[in-house]
Amino acid sequence: MATLAPLPGTAASRYNRNRRGRLAVWWQEIDRGTLILVLILMAIGAVAVAAGSPASARRLSTAHERLPELYFFYLHMRWQVLGLGAMFWASSLTKDSARRFGILIGAGMLAALVLVPVIGSEVNGAKRWLRFGVSLQPSEFLKCGYPILLAWILSWRARDPQIPVVAICFVLMAFLCALLMLQPDFGSTMLFSGAFLVLILLSGIDVKRLAMFFGIGILGLVLMYFTYDNGRNRIDNFLFGGTAFDQVDLAQRTLLNGGWTGLGFWMGTRKMALPEAHTDYIFSVIGEEFGLIACMIIVVVYLAILFRVIMRLVDEEDLFTVLAASGFAAQFGGQAFINILVNLQLFPSKGMTLPLISYGGSSTVAMCLCMGLLLAITRRNPFIQREKFSLRAIGDTQ
Repeated sequence: MATLAPLPGTAASRYNRNRRGRLAVWWQEIDRGTLILVLILMAIGAVAVAAGSPASARRLSTAHERLPELYFFYLHMRWQVLGLGAMFWASSLTKDSARRFGILIGAGMLAALVLVPVIGSEVNGAKRWLRFGVSLQPSEFLKCGYPILLAWILSWRARDPQIPVVAICFVLMAFLCALLMLQPDFGSTMLFSGAFLVLILLSGIDVKRLAMFFGIGILGLVLMYFTYDNGRNRIDNFLFGGTAFDQVDLAQRTLLNGGWTGLGFWMGTRKMALPEAHTDYIFSVIGEEFGLIACMIIVVVYLAILFRVIMRLVDEEDLFTVLAASGFAAQFGGQAFINILVNLQLFPSKGMTLPLISYGGSSTVAMCLCMGLLLAITRRNPFIQREKFSLRAIGDTQ
């Protein structure tokens, strides 16, 4: 039976017109170039997880249960669908709605991190997950709200220059670092600290205060080395060799095994010995099966996303937008290149996934949500002329 179209002037007709209008506005205002690049990375990730899934499935199979070779690929596709939904929903938010949502999720995940050392689930000697029927890693979803929360606080100075915004952010960062190291999670601590540094620099911090923060950071690294056994072992193994270093060395040899053009899909052999072929060392799997040229293309795509964000902010006059978008870019780029450097044996192993490419549950959905919020806060009416943003207008923060 044929379906009748809504009559002109009816509620259904007006709803369809409004929906098409909202979609048209969304398409005009978002950064379509960044969206396309993100989708390209996710497509590469689907192929890469399919390539790495057999190695991880065989390693995790037991005498009683044998996992299908594409076990992690099928799971990854489900998480990608959920992540795409989260990204498109977040990108449809107005800038004000995205700011409110980011503040709420940032505060909520900080509260969840307080609970992790108390009721969290321990895996491989670290408590990083909360289990309420499903597993939740609060540090992953904190990435969705952390840049927005810091940018919101730093932007208070635009209304009242006397508010000590840097001091407030520093206390918040110290509290976050303490919570993360209780798990312990040194990798996330370094990633959030890097994003914090980028935001503080962009906010116009005085050079003397910057030197003080660097000193505190170095002191923190020294304390970590003498109090955090896992972190000290990874640094020692990276510098002097050892079991963890052997894993990184294996990842590098796997990466180079395919040469420039790779051995072909599912033709890799060294990947079968990698401990986390579908997550931490997926870049090496790509290198073995698709070649160094494919790896170079991936690096170029990551750099292109960062370049698009920077160019989007060149003529932005809103301080909050500049800071929040820069924070998201710093987190995204920092995580990507830490993972790549680990695979190249140029950085100690951190257990950090390759954004939008590695297999992941919380990490995939959280990263898609981050990109959706980034697209939302950088939405712009293309027909409105804007004055260029200048950091000189900010002055030194208090």
